[in-house]
Amino acid sequence: MRIVVALGGNALLRRGERPDASVQQANIDRVSDALAALAHDHELVVTHGNGPQIGLLAMESATDPALSAPYPLDLLGAQTEGMIGSLLVRTLHNALPGRRVAALVTHTLVRTDDPAFERPTKFVGQVYAGTAAKSLARSRGWHMAPDTGGWRRVVPSPAPRRIVETDTIHDLLSAGTLVICGGGGGVPVVADPDTGALTGVEAVIDKDFTAALLAEDLRADFLLILTDVPHVYEGYGTPDQRPVLDATPGELRRGGYPDGSMGPKVRAAARFVERTGGLAAIGALDAAYEIVHGRSGTLVRPDLTTA
Repeated sequence: MRIVVALGGNALLRRGERPDASVQQANIDRVSDALAALAHDHELVVTHGNGPQIGLLAMESATDPALSAPYPLDLLGAQTEGMIGSLLVRTLHNALPGRRVAALVTHTLVRTDDPAFERPTKFVGQVYAGTAAKSLARSRGWHMAPDTGGWRRVVPSPAPRRIVETDTIHDLLSAGTLVICGGGGGVPVVADPDTGALTGVEAVIDKDFTAALLAEDLRADFLLILTDVPHVYEGYGTPDQRPVLDATPGELRRGGYPDGSMGPKVRAAARFVERTGGLAAIGALDAAYEIVHGRSGTLVRPDLTTA
C-alpha cells in the first residue's frame, strides 16, 4: 500500500520545549520508531510541518545585524526542509538498514491572486505574551493572532496548486525509496505565465493540504495525518468532548473545526477521500501503525451512499 504521511510540526518541537538541536533529535527518534514499523510493509512518502522551526529562523534573521533585510519566508522554508529532512534521513536510515531513504527540497506552486495573501492565518514560531506580541507587531510589522496560551505570528497560507517535483517523487518511489518531501507544505513559488520561471513568495503553505494534493497526484491508497491527539474530537476542550472514530468527508466538514488547530487536517483528509475514493485517518504519532490497521485514530472513509 502507498501511504502519504503528514507529520505535525510539533512532532519535532513540542510546545514549551527549547528549540535546541538535541531536543529535536530526541523527538525525531520517536518519529522514526513510529514510521519504521509502517515502512517494513508499505511504500511511504513523508511530509512534515515546520511552524516552530521557520518561526525560530525568522526571528534570528530579523535580528541579525549582519543582514540588511531579513531572509524571505520561502528561503527560510527551504532551510527548514533541509534541516528536518536531514534529521529524518539519518534516523530512518539507521532504523531501516538497506532501505533507500531520500529527502527532497520541494517547491509548491500557488496563485499570485490567492486571497490568503491579504488574510494571514498560518501560525509560525513561538507563543508570546500580549505585551511582547504587541511590541513585535510594531517593530517587525508582523501580524499576530491569539493562540493557546498567548499570541503567535500569522503569515499568508495560499492553497497549493501543484508540487513541482511530483514526477521525481514518483520515480524515487518506483525505485523503492522512502521519500521525505513537501516539508512545511513545500517552498511556495509562483510561475511566470509566459516562461514558466519560478519565483519565491512570502508565505507558508499548510503541510496537510500539500500532503493531500501529493497523495492524490501520486495515486496513494492512504493519507495518514499524525498529530498530538489520538482522535478528532467533537466539542474539543468542553465537558461534552467525544472522539470521532469513523466519519465520511461530509460529516467531518459539518463539524466546524477551527482553522488554527484541527480544521486544516479535517479538510485535507476530506478532500483526499472525496477526490480519490481512498482512505484517510487522523491520529497520534505514536499510534501510526495502529491507525493504519484500524485500531486507533479517526478513520475518514468514502460515503458509500453516494459512491
